Amino acid sequence: MNRKIGIVGIPPLAVIAKINADRDTVVDLDEPKLKLSIDLSSKYLPRVYCAVLRTVVLNAMHLDLERIYIDVGPGKCDCALHVATILTDSLEIPVTPTRNMDMKDFGTPICRSSLPLLDKLLLITRGVQFERPSAPQESCPATAGFWGVPPRDFSILSLFPDTTHVYGWTRCMENKTPANLQLESYCNPDIPTVFFAQSFCAKTALARHLADQHPRALYLDCDVNAGSSARAKIEAFLELSGVQTAARGEYHAPR
Repeated sequence: MNRKIGIVGIPPLAVIAKINADRDTVVDLDEPKLKLSIDLSSKYLPRVYCAVLRTVVLNAMHLDLERIYIDVGPGKCDCALHVATILTDSLEIPVTPTRNMDMKDFGTPICRSSLPLLDKLLLITRGVQFERPSAPQESCPATAGFWGVPPRDFSILSLFPDTTHVYGWTRCMENKTPANLQLESYCNPDIPTVFFAQSFCAKTALARHLADQHPRALYLDCDVNAGSSARAKIEAFLELSGVQTAARGEYHAPR
């Protein structure tokens, strides 16, 4: 029987291994899955929760799932712990809190590859479903950096050149060590870097702190969707930083 198992954050590898061994299907509840207004989650969560956790609740309440595993440890956030309580009290399926303290390094070849940034993050987020490391990738010299969590609105990723390296919690995702604060805090001071976090996420504090210390940084947070203002800030920052595409040597001019 193929069951749909929801996950929130990055459960420990042992949990992912069990889901795969049972031949169940992983459903990443952090990602938008439904064409429903995120405001429907306001019955359960205040609007000051980040858009990702509000998306989790929206998915959990409307998808046909058999079980949910939600990381509530330092690899996610305290807010996820409260969401786990709400889901436990609101759903009839088992909701299992986990604490992912895995520290075995799996490497970050996708983060350092020359793939388009959108493709990088799609591969990284999908890789959470498997116990194996990322497939080898050809690395490239970095001309820009994206630090932070995967945005709810992936469209902003298309604004970056293919030679963008990935840092922050997204790099921890690929390495399968979401609680590795040292890796999450790492960034390259020699390249212009956008420090991103979802609005109302606790990681906005670290994003802004690191951006303040970085010599070529843009701190940015977005709520549900990235509007024209956020997109214009990214485009202007990259253009003023002289960021060029590896393929054509052209500037990323504002659209």
